[in-house]
Amino acid sequence: MIRTADRLANVTLSASAAMTDKARELRQQGIAVVSLSSGEPDFPTPPHAIEAAHKAALDGDTKYPPLGGTPALKAAIQRKFKRDNDLDYALDEILVANGGKQIIFDAILATCNPGDEVVIPAPGWITYADIVALAGARPVPVACPENNRFKLRPEDLDAAITPRTRWVILNFPNNPTGAACNAAEMRALAGVIERHPQVLVLTDDIYEHLVYDDFTFCTLAQVAPHLKERVLTVNGASKAYAMTGWRVGYCGGPRGLIAPMSNIQLQSTGGITTVSQAAAVAVLDGPQDVLMERAALYGERRNRVVAMLNAIPGIRCHTPNGAFYVFPNIADCLGRTTSGGRRINSDADFVAALLTEAHVAAVPGGAYGMSPYVRLSYATDMDTLVEGCRRIEAFCRDLT
Repeated sequence: MIRTADRLANVTLSASAAMTDKARELRQQGIAVVSLSSGEPDFPTPPHAIEAAHKAALDGDTKYPPLGGTPALKAAIQRKFKRDNDLDYALDEILVANGGKQIIFDAILATCNPGDEVVIPAPGWITYADIVALAGARPVPVACPENNRFKLRPEDLDAAITPRTRWVILNFPNNPTGAACNAAEMRALAGVIERHPQVLVLTDDIYEHLVYDDFTFCTLAQVAPHLKERVLTVNGASKAYAMTGWRVGYCGGPRGLIAPMSNIQLQSTGGITTVSQAAAVAVLDGPQDVLMERAALYGERRNRVVAMLNAIPGIRCHTPNGAFYVFPNIADCLGRTTSGGRRINSDADFVAALLTEAHVAAVPGGAYGMSPYVRLSYATDMDTLVEGCRRIEAFCRDLT
């Protein structure tokens, strides 16, 4: 028998990945499943990115890449941070990695020891806590209640920070709720961080360009420049530019942090594929109108999904400011029984029955640290979304 490392004891398969796999299995059996579980854009990668990658390959740019990113990509990231966020990073303050996930992994593994704590707003992407656990540190969830639009309250953040706190992770717009913080709200959080000089802040800005209703995105180092030397600003090409499979994440941060992060990356994967870096240069330096065009389409999808969900008995759905998820409350569906005879005692029960009986894949809110909710992704076409909501409505109307 293979003995696995103790560090894996509290690390499980991502709930969204598990539901996507189950939906795929049902499709292979010939069942028409509507998958609303995956946080992956349905739009194609911009053609100029593909052309740039193709040209790089033809030109022989296929050797081992520089560990922290090619000079061309780091310069493009430098320009992006200045253009979009009014942030100035030197080239040696920028690191490129295999997706935003590896940036987070590098940062936590490079800085956390057993006994350290990492404050994570909940609900939040489950991978944050898993990476913290792999590092031997302790994730500290802080509830962001629906009555505060799923945003982190400064007083709750302050109460969660202890002398052992090493990091605070901020992800706004948020996965899974779509909550986003305006400049005033971000400054209030900065005021708390300022009182705790031992604390570093990781801002996961991967949904930066997916905001709606004239909402203006901001990031912590932008609104609180005096904290910049304690902030790691994380981003990537996956969500905004529909480049999930290209695996391009990047960050800007203080040299004293980027150097040990680079060491972690050296010992794990090395630099990222050269053709992906060429593609990322093309999208970061190329036309940006695609971002607004796609955000407008996501906004239309969001409006339709929220309206349809709020018309379903037993479901209450907030209107998110960003990302491409809704996080409806299903409390009124608990304690009831499906037409197939399944008792709904939790959001996990709801999601399992919804997939089995209505063939709609969703993710239970408990996987992100808050119940009774479910996460639905609207990163798919309108016809699929409408069909999914119709199936959810029929499923809920049949509950007794």
